[in-house]
Amino acid sequence: MENKGFYNEILTEHNIRPEFKHDLEDADIVLEGVNPSCGDDIFLKLKMDGDVITDGAFIGDGCAISQASADIMLGMVIGKNKDEALAMGEIFMKMIKGEATDEEIDSLEEASALKDIAHMPARVKCAVLGWRTLKEAMGGRE
Repeated sequence: MENKGFYNEILTEHNIRPEFKHDLEDADIVLEGVNPSCGDDIFLKLKMDGDVITDGAFIGDGCAISQASADIMLGMVIGKNKDEALAMGEIFMKMIKGEATDEEIDSLEEASALKDIAHMPARVKCAVLGWRTLKEAMGGRE
């Protein structure tokens, strides 16, 4: 039970004080991600140097889970290249589907706070919105 409280603290902190929720006017990539079932709507903004994500931000509105997940995701992928970011996204999706190993979940650091979403089907789309938008922005395939 201690872990649930810890995970809730992580999500609450990223929702109340998101580090990456701001405009990034000189972004190289801007892509809107929408979750119509819940009304989440974000614009993911990425600054690139070749295939490396050098900066990122998001703007928009949505539930606490979508906002916290997008903020955590950006903290993880800034400084990574496209392939590294896409690989993280694949592990995140496996975790949400309940298919990731403990080692893979641990590799997601703060994003592992969302692992229990796998047991809440109505919230899965909220948790994956930022990651799905990142994958689309990076040209990843479904």
